[in-house]
Amino acid sequence: MSVYLASAILIPCLVGLFSFVSPRNGILRDIVTVSGALIHFFVIYKIYQAFSKGEFISLNVINIFPGGNIEFIVEPLGMLFSGLVSILWLLSSIYAIGYMRAHKEERLGSFFGFFAFAISATIALAYSSNLFALFVFYEILTFITYPLVSHGADTESQMGARRYILILVSSSVLFFLPAIVATYYITGTLDFKVGGIFPDATQNYILIVLSILFVYGIGKAALMPMHKWLPSAMVAPAPVSALLHAVAVVKAGVFSVLKIVVCIFGIDHFQDFGGSDWLVYIAGISIVLASSIALVQDNLKSRLAYSTISQLAYVVLAAGIATPLAIIGACVHIVAHGFSKITLFFAAGSIYLKSHIKSISKLDGLGKRMPWTMGAFGIGALGMIGIPPTAGFLGKWFILSSAVTFQDYFVLIVLMISTILNAAYFLPIIYGAFFKEEKNVPDNNHGDAPIIVIVPICITALISILLFCFPNIPVSLSYKLLGI
Repeated sequence: MSVYLASAILIPCLVGLFSFVSPRNGILRDIVTVSGALIHFFVIYKIYQAFSKGEFISLNVINIFPGGNIEFIVEPLGMLFSGLVSILWLLSSIYAIGYMRAHKEERLGSFFGFFAFAISATIALAYSSNLFALFVFYEILTFITYPLVSHGADTESQMGARRYILILVSSSVLFFLPAIVATYYITGTLDFKVGGIFPDATQNYILIVLSILFVYGIGKAALMPMHKWLPSAMVAPAPVSALLHAVAVVKAGVFSVLKIVVCIFGIDHFQDFGGSDWLVYIAGISIVLASSIALVQDNLKSRLAYSTISQLAYVVLAAGIATPLAIIGACVHIVAHGFSKITLFFAAGSIYLKSHIKSISKLDGLGKRMPWTMGAFGIGALGMIGIPPTAGFLGKWFILSSAVTFQDYFVLIVLMISTILNAAYFLPIIYGAFFKEEKNVPDNNHGDAPIIVIVPICITALISILLFCFPNIPVSLSYKLLGI
């Protein structure tokens, strides 16, 4: 199975290399991209089958220093994350081929090359067996996605990309890296271990400082005030926005936070030294503030960006609560948010592709002309609000259950306020699209987006509903993570 594990990391990289040298017409490149994504999904599925049967799967690449190897191990959280990434890479590749060709984008070879490289780095991060390897691929992911953010090559794209790279690199170098060094100094190891690695004698104030450095050093989690790179990156094409928000970058952030809480600090220890106290309040404030800012955004992608910041903070909030129910909620919400949010960004790209509309105020009546796009958008929006039968309900339900069990009134209030705000900035869009009349209907722009764009949108929306009905895989992997 180590061959399968190596293949899971290398296949996207090989697809990316081919994209850089592919013919200019791109037909062969498109075939290789989709075929590579299909093969990758098959490989991840085979890994999941073996892992489910109890097989230990690992791959040691190189020993850098004692306790700091480039090594990969399949464990429940990494398995969950890699499965999500693999499915969304396939669907986002199909969508990107249709979108980028219809939009007549240039430099598609480099675009799909860096896109595939980002998937490779994300899979490597998901399976990293220690903090050192995770940090290496976390940084690689930052630099690989920079050309995607700046793909437009205009002034706005360059400015957004500069803010993107500046915030993510500075946060990781100034906070994340020192936290890793201090952890190694205290423990003598960087290996992930469920239950934590810090000695019981470690002073509480040291652990609190380290928890702050870790959480704010992982800028990809977009916890306020380290969030500003995310709205700035919205200058990128819609497939890149989907990659940033649903597939790789932000998910790598919250995955890393969750992995560190569970496997570096340990959830019981995290509560004991007071890590829960500060993180729950900071995450709760971020949820409400980001939702409030989203409410006043008229640009559709900006509203979705601030919605992402709020939804990511749910995962950080659950990690901060650090109870088994909350950790299960965090795991489920990572998956649910992935499918719901990618649906929303796919739909936003479809709207722009067909109607060149960016403003929410101009979406009235669009559901009658673009029923598939706006129908899928509605399902994705319901997932963000947390309304059944969408998977977004499940993660919030587990977090809510934990808050009720332990009578955490702050968390209950945050969940109530954020749900109301989510409904306030999503439901009017759905209502306006289907129950209001469209103004200034274009003469030559009837119908929905091309079928190659519509199919991935509908599939991700459908999966969001199916996950609500059949949540066995994410829930069972969450149980395995916690040893339940």
